[in-house]
Amino acid sequence: MLRPSLRRIGIVMMSAVGDAVHVLPLLTALKRQSPATRVTWVLQPGAASLVRGHWAVDDIIEFERSRGWRAYPAVRRALAQREFDVVFSLQVYFKAGIVTWFTHSPLKLGFDRARARDLNWLFTTDRIPARGGQHVQDQYFEFLEVLGIPHEPVTWDLGPWEHERSWQREFLAKFDRPIAPIVVATSKADKDWLPERWAKTSDALYSDFGLQPVLVGGRSPRELAAERIILEQARVPVVSALGSGLRNLVGILDGSALVLSPDTGPLHMTVALDRPVISLMGYTNPKRVGPYRRFHDLLVDAYGEPGEDYPISMENRPGRMPRISVRDVLDKVEYWRSHYGVPVSAPNL
Repeated sequence: MLRPSLRRIGIVMMSAVGDAVHVLPLLTALKRQSPATRVTWVLQPGAASLVRGHWAVDDIIEFERSRGWRAYPAVRRALAQREFDVVFSLQVYFKAGIVTWFTHSPLKLGFDRARARDLNWLFTTDRIPARGGQHVQDQYFEFLEVLGIPHEPVTWDLGPWEHERSWQREFLAKFDRPIAPIVVATSKADKDWLPERWAKTSDALYSDFGLQPVLVGGRSPRELAAERIILEQARVPVVSALGSGLRNLVGILDGSALVLSPDTGPLHMTVALDRPVISLMGYTNPKRVGPYRRFHDLLVDAYGEPGEDYPISMENRPGRMPRISVRDVLDKVEYWRSHYGVPVSAPNL
């Protein structure tokens, strides 16, 4: 077991929003163990907008991936001004290895060689023990295990924070029924569900379940295309809140009765907020990147064949999302209604 000082911690995880959500319980556990710990996190601007202001995040260095190789000199200059006692290299890609190399620390902790792809292990001084497949969240907790730091209770503290409550109340006041946010698309087309089916699902949510469909996400071309199809084909009022921003999205998801989402960041945000979510998964392995510990009974699993006991793995299975029918999703909505109930409004507003 390693026992380094925990005064200054560096986090290298520059990936997307879902991974950022998975990092938060690592940081809250570190702060519980050592409240004086100062955490510096290298991550992309989008995810940074979600966690900036979190009580467990003291310092953020943005890695602007859109700049390509030009992003590295700026990050290197920022890291040159900081010394760390421990650096957690949580991302197993070559670009993250380069950033880990830029950090100044006697202990750079990364994944074992079997899991550290792209020769990422070359950039770390120490590695967590080899282990079989686990959920991504549990893999991050392995870093705490090496340091002898307990990760329970698992807490995200994602918000909404007190100063965000007024916006949330104002947003929810627009509706005369509980809202059901729909995450219309992801960063990868293979993970998306068909927008025509989202339109039919919206009709049922409104007419049969008394819910207000609200489209959420960003404003990428694919998200805007999905929005257009859903709004054109739905026969009921559907509200679009695309482009609200990640912190406002926290308020929307927190105020929801039910969320429907493919495998993308808002799915994991919803789990962190402990709101029921119907997750639609076919391309990625639900055992590895599905909802963590919660709402497995609401999961629509098109990844495996009927009755298949597939292992936890990083294998992706293209072409599976169209296997999910509208009926599959509405069956889960019916299950949610009978087992979870419909709250009038979000708690603690």
